[in-house]
Amino acid sequence: MSTLNIQSFESNPPVYKMFIDGQWVESVGGGTFESYNPATERAIGHLQLGTREDAVRAIHAARAAAEKFRETSPWERAELLKRIAAVIAKRQDELAFFLTMDQGKPYHSEAVFEIRNMVKTFEEASEQIKWLESAVIPVEDKNKRVISIRQPRGVYAIVTPWNFPFMIPTEYLSAGLAAGNTLVWVPAPTTSICAVKLAECLEEAGLPQGVVNLVTGRGDVVGDEIVSNSGTDAIGFTGSTATGKQIAIRGAGKPLLLELGGNGPTIVLKDADLELAARSIAGGCFDNAGQVCSSTERILADHRIYDELLDKLVAHAKKIRVGDPFHRDTTMGPLNNGQVVEKNRAHADDALAKGARLLTGGKPLKGLGSSLFFAPTVIADLTLDSLYHTEESFGPVAPVFPFETNEEALRIALDNRWGLVNSVFTTNLKDAVHFAEKLRAGVVNINDNSNYWEPHLPFGGASGKASGLGRIGGKYSIMEMSDLKTITLDLR
Repeated sequence: MSTLNIQSFESNPPVYKMFIDGQWVESVGGGTFESYNPATERAIGHLQLGTREDAVRAIHAARAAAEKFRETSPWERAELLKRIAAVIAKRQDELAFFLTMDQGKPYHSEAVFEIRNMVKTFEEASEQIKWLESAVIPVEDKNKRVISIRQPRGVYAIVTPWNFPFMIPTEYLSAGLAAGNTLVWVPAPTTSICAVKLAECLEEAGLPQGVVNLVTGRGDVVGDEIVSNSGTDAIGFTGSTATGKQIAIRGAGKPLLLELGGNGPTIVLKDADLELAARSIAGGCFDNAGQVCSSTERILADHRIYDELLDKLVAHAKKIRVGDPFHRDTTMGPLNNGQVVEKNRAHADDALAKGARLLTGGKPLKGLGSSLFFAPTVIADLTLDSLYHTEESFGPVAPVFPFETNEEALRIALDNRWGLVNSVFTTNLKDAVHFAEKLRAGVVNINDNSNYWEPHLPFGGASGKASGLGRIGGKYSIMEMSDLKTITLDLR
């Protein structure tokens, strides 16, 4: 574990700068905002309150660097990505410390793994770009030859959330750099210290001037500027569906890669292995305190195994150790901010008012040094008009709905605006394939929770749903963040 001391940050919070055109700079407006440790609610740093002028300055820097960087070969970009991965690996203990302090996830059980996935993602992108072949296309005219190549889109506007403040930016930065783009990045305000630390790694790895620019501040100011400004060519965003819609409007006409909200159900059929299902579902509900777009936020259980599954989920919930995220025994830390706490309180209250049974949790925990700790929750007998069914909770909750038949389960699952990740637990291969093909989601996991994913797998929402556009993950991100150009040659 890092030898950094959290008390030193809380007693004398440092001032962090933005990274624009290869330089660490202050906001032209002179303003700052505070970042807080969610486990103590004490200030741990002062960030630059970026202005629209700062965002424009960053766009100009990215635009100036774009032409030279797009001319680099895939092998040159691969070497850069390898150097970035090496720096992150060298600094992994320090980065995990800042992740826990800034975001709140447990150091030993979660933060260190997020950093390792960052290293893996940059390393894999360095290989994927070298072997991302395009096509020679057969055509009718015997005198023609047609080929396709991939080229950078140009300057990318990237806006990222607070729940995985290292890994989600890594998904965009690794692919964006691999494809030859330059980037302007606005991170979530509540975890902007993590963003500064990642920018330090990029600088240490020898990132060319202006290729990645970090602007901190309010999303509706600097985030809006980079997505709407004509100086950016494309947009990448992970976050809420509501914000994603606004970004799509403000960036109308630009290529969009949007990974948005989810509330996809996990379906437990009558023949499921309940030990496996309960253990796996508990992870999907409570990992990262449920603050994952793919979290298991709706559980549909066959009425014949309903009570047994509930008992097992309650047992798993009660084993969770909530507390100081730096303590080795802690398995769940605080929620990141007060808005998420209030949403989870409201969802529980709404369900109880509509006749649900609260089996454990359902409220904030007191006496832990912060108002942001929330009890792991299992709640049963939910109705389809409850907020747990219609909205994304983004908290540590296992809401369980009963169903009578497989047809009813599928009908309930499809009656929803979300389409990110679904899961199905069954030992029947025919049922597994049936549900996998019928469910309207970008990802369907069989006999694993909805959070299962590896960085090279395609991840994103289904068409016509509210969970986004395009695919994040490995070569799929690189393809999303590059233009496919067709070149025809006349040999006559």
